Amino acid sequence: MPDLTAKDVVVGAKQLKKAVNAGRAECVYLALNADPALTDPLAQLCGNLHIQITWVRSMAELGRACGIDVGAAAAAVIHR
Repeated sequence: MPDLTAKDVVVGAKQLKKAVNAGRAECVYLALNADPALTDPLAQLCGNLHIQITWVRSMAELGRACGIDVGAAAAAVIHR
C-alpha cells in the first residue's frame, strides 16, 4: 500500500463519489473488508468511468495510508 499522505487525497465514500463524478479522481482505493453495499456501487461507478481501482486488504490499512487514525472504506488520489 503506497503512502498517500503526500498526495491530494479524499477519504470516504461520499467525498470519493463527488470526486469521481467531477472528473477529479486519478485512482481509487477500496477496502476489501468494508461493507460491499458501500464499495460495490463505487467500484461499478469507477469501472464505468475507466478509473483504476486498487483493492486494499483492510479499512485500517487504508486509513493509515491516508494518514488518519481511523479506518477508511474508500479513498481517491485526486488532481486539483
